[in-house]
Amino acid sequence: MEVIIVGAGIGGLTLALTLHRAGIAARLYESAAELRPLGAGINVLPHASTELARLGLQGALSQLAVETREAVFFNRFGQLIYREPLGLAADYATPQFSIHRADLHEVLVAACRERLGADRIHLGWKCSRVDQSHDGVTVRFVDAVTGAALPAQRAAAVVGCDGLHSVIRKQLHPGEGAPRYSGVNMWRGVTPWQPFLSGASMVRAGWLANGKMVIYPIRNDIDADGRQLINWVAEIETPRHRDQRDWNRPGNIDDFIAAYADWHFDWLDVPAMIRSTETILEFPMIDQDPLPWWTQGRITLLGDAAHPMLPRGSNGAGQAILDARALADALASHDADVAAAFSAYEAKRLPATTAVVLANRRNPPDAIIREVYLRTGDKPFARIEDVISDDELRAISDGYKRVAQFERPPSER
Repeated sequence: MEVIIVGAGIGGLTLALTLHRAGIAARLYESAAELRPLGAGINVLPHASTELARLGLQGALSQLAVETREAVFFNRFGQLIYREPLGLAADYATPQFSIHRADLHEVLVAACRERLGADRIHLGWKCSRVDQSHDGVTVRFVDAVTGAALPAQRAAAVVGCDGLHSVIRKQLHPGEGAPRYSGVNMWRGVTPWQPFLSGASMVRAGWLANGKMVIYPIRNDIDADGRQLINWVAEIETPRHRDQRDWNRPGNIDDFIAAYADWHFDWLDVPAMIRSTETILEFPMIDQDPLPWWTQGRITLLGDAAHPMLPRGSNGAGQAILDARALADALASHDADVAAAFSAYEAKRLPATTAVVLANRRNPPDAIIREVYLRTGDKPFARIEDVISDDELRAISDGYKRVAQFERPPSER
């Protein structure tokens, strides 16, 4: 049995490695003509880092990433709301990695080239359609640059890992509704900066009405001064947005910097950090309603192609990695019955990812700062205990962990 994977992003590459580990051959087809270092920071939560460790990648990731030690929540006045340990500091068996997307991607690409062979990764192949019969699939491609038809490819099955603009998803669900805008626009960037707080802290501060920030380091010791590469994300309620889902679209600092003009804290000068950023990117926070099904015979979806979610909770890449494990396990346990394997995979992962999509809309970990914003009327507090109890704050955090399937270890409950 051989599987065609359409898309060589984090989900597609992880699937190729997981299939290889299970003894199942795979070929990757990516529309990009070259694999360039794109994007900004992401987090790999412990449930996903466990799967990457199973693939023998923990050592390579530890050399490039920051092993995140704590989550810290503040209001927009710099007052501490809540702090909790993360990753190894919270007694998980594997770290939580904060890493540049390009670094994670390169680790996965290098492992695929070494284990599958470089000839198994085809660049510049843009999928145009999939057809299937009782004994396999035919995937049709065009040259991503010229549009000329490329040779059709045959395999036992195909998995659409082709992201937010998935051609295979559109083929399976041609009448699907438009993407859903959350009402929040996002700007992000990476900046060389001195370590702050623990040097491995993930900060969430403020709230969407007046400006919210997520800030965390993604590389250590990037220069002789011991600076880190800091990833930051600014989120503001914005009625209108440019209707374009492109993770690499340039943004304009003047569109949002005013919201953070007075964020000068003793632990970080936020506007100075933003102004020192060389490249700012903009993205409307958009998801899509969960699909009723992903699978049609020998065709299925994975990652953002299956369940695009709002980028809250640091969980998008992680869910794609969990998809890959579940799909490989299903194929390995169904003795070449692709349709049955894909149905089993969907039965396991579709309800789980639907719950995460909905949680990211309603109650992501950010709900901690939302509650304080609402209860204080966006004013400083004298004591956080007078606003919200530690038990309530912990319950919000633990509730999201349960939905996303990385509950705290027993010693931390």
